[in-house]
Amino acid sequence: EPLRFLIRGPGGGTVGAIQLLRKRLVPGFSTLYAPRGPALESLELLPAVAEAVRRVARPTDALLKIEPPQPIPADDRAAVPAAYGPFRRAETEQPEHTIIADLTRSEDDLFAGLHSMARRNVRAAQKLGVVAGRDDDFGAFWEIFTATNERARLGAFPRAYYETMLREGNAYGGEAYLVLSRYEGRALAGGFFLAMGGTTAYLFGGSVRDDRVREDGTPYKDAKAPDAFYWNAMLDAKRRGYTLFDFWGIPRVLDESKHSYGVFKMKLKFSDTRVWYPAYDLSLNPAAPAIVRALRWRKTRNNLKKRGSADDVL
Repeated sequence: EPLRFLIRGPGGGTVGAIQLLRKRLVPGFSTLYAPRGPALESLELLPAVAEAVRRVARPTDALLKIEPPQPIPADDRAAVPAAYGPFRRAETEQPEHTIIADLTRSEDDLFAGLHSMARRNVRAAQKLGVVAGRDDDFGAFWEIFTATNERARLGAFPRAYYETMLREGNAYGGEAYLVLSRYEGRALAGGFFLAMGGTTAYLFGGSVRDDRVREDGTPYKDAKAPDAFYWNAMLDAKRRGYTLFDFWGIPRVLDESKHSYGVFKMKLKFSDTRVWYPAYDLSLNPAAPAIVRALRWRKTRNNLKKRGSADDVL
């Protein structure tokens, strides 16, 4: 159940906005969650926001989780506050660690900032005639996304979830779109993007191997389609006026044996700006600590069931 509020200061002027998702857990208890929110003029307002939320919360709302959309440099862990008034540091729902790219730089500066391997692969893809850009072929995206999830044992929602998100994400000033990278017609890499304000975020995607064989029996070359995908997705966002590109998620703990490490290394080729988006919890009910433990237990059990590991994906 989504709840949306403007946040007004003492003088009546708007100082922020928050979307709360009320999730019913069991009869008698629910949680409130602000995904990548609230949006505020200053995080110094958070203690006052806590009191405002208490006034609109139901007696059954046991917990509020927030994820303020203000990135903190990853190399400065000391800058991550342990608390904001009654809010206490907590686990995030969205990826806490991510890589971002500043799209306000010129195209030449962006390209020069890529890792040398990324520059080489992008040029190779261009020479081979790889085409990457916005694409309406949801079926091709779904094939890539499903194959990637199965290969990495990541799991996913039903197809209708993403189709609905693609349709509804274009309402109220937002933009949802697909970018695919094709080599001789076949889509080999791609992603699902959701944009709002000056930021576009790469939420879902992946790549597949080109297993085609030419008429003379020779296999297709490695066209570096994933590199073309990332680079052209950045260019597309820049040309459409977005100023920040969020690669949306890198591992909390780097482990070379895991699929997520390969994803991290790929994203790092296109930007080395690593940041944190920490989360904070506000207890609204004495049952909140027990609910937090129960939710962590449920997530761990789901990880074991779906992926054979108790660790979170990121």
